[in-house]
Amino acid sequence: MGKFKEILVSNDYIILDGALGTELENRGYDVSGKLWSAKYLLENPKVIQDLHEDYLRAGADIVTTSSYQATVQGLEDHGLSEVEALKTIALTVDLAKNARDNFWQSLSDDEKAKRHYPLIAGDVGPYAAYLADGSEYTGDYQLSKEAFKDFHRSRIKALLLAGSDFLAIETMPNVVEAQALIELLADEFPDTEAYMSFTAQNTSSISDGTPIEEVAALCDSSQQVLALGINCSRPAIISGLLKGLRAATQKPLVTYPNSGEVYDGATQTWKSSPDNSHTLCENSQVWHQLGAKVVGGCCRTRPEDIKLLATKLK
Repeated sequence: MGKFKEILVSNDYIILDGALGTELENRGYDVSGKLWSAKYLLENPKVIQDLHEDYLRAGADIVTTSSYQATVQGLEDHGLSEVEALKTIALTVDLAKNARDNFWQSLSDDEKAKRHYPLIAGDVGPYAAYLADGSEYTGDYQLSKEAFKDFHRSRIKALLLAGSDFLAIETMPNVVEAQALIELLADEFPDTEAYMSFTAQNTSSISDGTPIEEVAALCDSSQQVLALGINCSRPAIISGLLKGLRAATQKPLVTYPNSGEVYDGATQTWKSSPDNSHTLCENSQVWHQLGAKVVGGCCRTRPEDIKLLATKLK
């Protein structure tokens, strides 16, 4: 049994970490530009490691690597060689490992007995993250499945070689890209576990308009995708989406919404007001009744949100 499957089987709730890029911004760091938070892998990687540690102290069971925006192509566009780009992607795993080591060593034996040893999820963001134009929320881009595989292959390999326990394939808005990734895992990384999480703008489909039941069936067909769900989407639509997912699969579900604000890809800013009608914890308890086992927060959520989640749910 793999590490991710083991934690899924042995826990009623699994707590994810929260936002990286928007939390760095909250702390005064400039995350503008196509590299977004990934530029701090080059300029000041310690701030990323420190944020990982903050989420672990808040109660996260999983550390998600800072590789969402760190792609070979994006780093090469920034001036790095392919070798340097792959080393930078591997660095995201090293930072997560260092954070986990520091955190775990700080605990007493009694504290360790109450916690699951944290896992490291290698973050695989969509092609849209490389485009950096907000199309994570539309899915409006077209590549062949082979082109998608070529884009993702080297990053996945680097994350796994560096020691990721499993993959977090997240913020997927495009069904062809999801199909390509599932095929890539099966053909080239057959021992790798993953979860796959999608973005959506309504309660019936993912962002590119593909019915939610269709993507659920796609993930259900994969022996490697052990859980599936919705992330970086408005809390108000998630219950409906979970019902659609559950109609097509019995696998554990994943939820980590944004704050309810709307992202403007042209200006790289968040607009409108957050949804404060319910806390992340209150929402997660409702979603748990619909099958959500892996819960956390995405953009605009903070370590305090994860601490409340971990305290109340576990």
